[in-house]
Amino acid sequence: MARTACLAALVGLAGAYAPAARLGRRRPARLAPVFSVVERGTETTPTPSGFLGLAGLPVQKLDGVNQMKLESDYLRHPLVGDMADMETISISHDSYNLLKFHGSYQQDDREKRKKGQEKAWQFMLRLKVPSGECPGPLYKVLDDLCEHYGQQDLRMTTRQAFQIHGIAKKNMKHVIRTIMDAGSTTIGGCGDINRNVMMPPVPIVPGCPPAYARAGAVAAVCAELFVPQTEAFSEIWCDGEKLASVQYWKRHLVDVVTGGGTPTVADFDKATEAQVDAKVQEWMRAPTGKGIVLDHPIEPIYGDIYLPRKFKIGVTVEGDNSIDVFINDIGIVVKEDLSGANVYVGGGLGRTHGKETTFARAASPLGFFTDEELVPALKAIVATQRDHGNREVRANARLKYLVHTLGQDAFVALVESYLDAPIKPVADLKPWRYSDWMGWHAQGDGNLFLGLNCEQGRVRDYDEPGSPQWRTFLRDCVDEVGVDLILSPTQSIVLQNIPPAHKGTIEGLMDKHNILPVEAIDPLTRLSMACPALPLCGLAVTEAERFMPTLIIRTRSVLDHLGLVDDEIMMRMTGCPNGCARPYMAELAFVGDGKASYQIYVGGSPVLTHVGFEYKERQKVKTIEHTLEPLFAMWRDERLDATEAFGDFCKRVGQPALAAFAADYTCTSTIMA
Repeated sequence: MARTACLAALVGLAGAYAPAARLGRRRPARLAPVFSVVERGTETTPTPSGFLGLAGLPVQKLDGVNQMKLESDYLRHPLVGDMADMETISISHDSYNLLKFHGSYQQDDREKRKKGQEKAWQFMLRLKVPSGECPGPLYKVLDDLCEHYGQQDLRMTTRQAFQIHGIAKKNMKHVIRTIMDAGSTTIGGCGDINRNVMMPPVPIVPGCPPAYARAGAVAAVCAELFVPQTEAFSEIWCDGEKLASVQYWKRHLVDVVTGGGTPTVADFDKATEAQVDAKVQEWMRAPTGKGIVLDHPIEPIYGDIYLPRKFKIGVTVEGDNSIDVFINDIGIVVKEDLSGANVYVGGGLGRTHGKETTFARAASPLGFFTDEELVPALKAIVATQRDHGNREVRANARLKYLVHTLGQDAFVALVESYLDAPIKPVADLKPWRYSDWMGWHAQGDGNLFLGLNCEQGRVRDYDEPGSPQWRTFLRDCVDEVGVDLILSPTQSIVLQNIPPAHKGTIEGLMDKHNILPVEAIDPLTRLSMACPALPLCGLAVTEAERFMPTLIIRTRSVLDHLGLVDDEIMMRMTGCPNGCARPYMAELAFVGDGKASYQIYVGGSPVLTHVGFEYKERQKVKTIEHTLEPLFAMWRDERLDATEAFGDFCKRVGQPALAAFAADYTCTSTIMA
């Protein structure tokens, strides 16, 4: 079979799993410009540039972080010296920002602070886990690391990655080296580069629906195409050694490269990985379009200063919005007929309280691309952000502000100027559904997979009698059944590769370790998400993960009081406005704006296609029932029919109508604070 420099034909006829669905339509947000961006110069413009390889572009003044990146010698300094200094337990501010590129954040445990003493510094490591796939042997390594070097738990993130918290500075090199020896990495977990690539938590195995297999290959391409090329990572953490391990997610590209099918993790060897790496380098450095690939000795895509801000990519199949595809800088939607993919750009949720120039935004359509066109298009989008993204004001540096400022049509034209080709309009898609992929499913290869709700993503053996023993449960599943894991976009977990004969074994382990089946989980819990927030996140102003279980109980009591015992609402919570738990897309969200205080957002879509709006700010948790009750009562009494979801209802009637109803409403529910 002939192969293109992009994806080629990976599989045959399209198909799809059929998860439980909530249907809806997409309504992209339209916003007014907030700031000006740098205009691209002509190829002959003699303007000097502060960006090596970017001749012809006017110079922007660099903010402190971009200046630090420029002077860092490709992500090395001052981190090398700061990590070698074992007289201190912390690192400098510049190294703090640089360390993000290496997959780590320096954190201060606020609950361990002591007056007059240095802060309780520690480090969090975030792995690169493309598509959420985590082989069983890797989980065992992470379980051991968190036991001996962390805080005895793991945290699943909203981008399908694992975090290890509580690592001491002196142990960082050993922990990162161990992770890399196990076939994983922390490169791309954080920083102003492409971060963990998301995909529905569906096993990509022989017999799975072809469109999901195609999406898996696209996700693997995205994960590798934008990897930084600097040798700083291996120099700092592995003493410059080339590791004998292979990075397991690259196996999803083997069929594209060699035609030999997709090997298992166990069968994916170093020689085959080398073939994949060579093809990825070919894709990366192919001089497509105009000005996409830089004549740069180290970073052909990123250049000297990498990207202005973090960059996120998600890949899904039409109809399946389990990944929140519209919150990404690039959202890729594979067509079921395998004709190509729609690409959406400029999604992002981070904002700052009191700054109207920052806002949450759902991605806009860019266009439709065949397999042959997709990789050059992705490179062109990244190059556009590299060259035109705001490097002066970090709060406005994400791609969403560039798309918003230029407008959709002008942004499309700018990307076309890099591609040197017109972009086709997006293709029609099936209606969107939301599924979390919980419960038992057939994989397609004769085995089963099982989705389990892990409340707020904390993998821990809890001390309280009858509480879940997540770490031991997962370890036993790996040891006794040989399962592999997929982390879900909702901070939960999928066990894959379960032989039908071992279904009873898994259910026995669930019972032994107090792991509930999804049928026993309150839908409010199942649909909820919260960020870690206090005590470790330096941006948090209030609780999220630790308060969310209590908030769910209190919200359920109000719904039950109003007779809405069978209704479900997608709720999300963050301890600050940066949006890590994707609150602005939810039907009901709580965004921390002070101690025990939240902004309340409503009107997001139950199928995650548009952002909601602020209903109220400075809501104290003490009386939260009496703020929620009028909203739920109005929804109960005035919805179009029983199928109109809470988020859709709030969007239809709007904030003024909700507030007016609440002003005349007398609450009768019990406050449980």
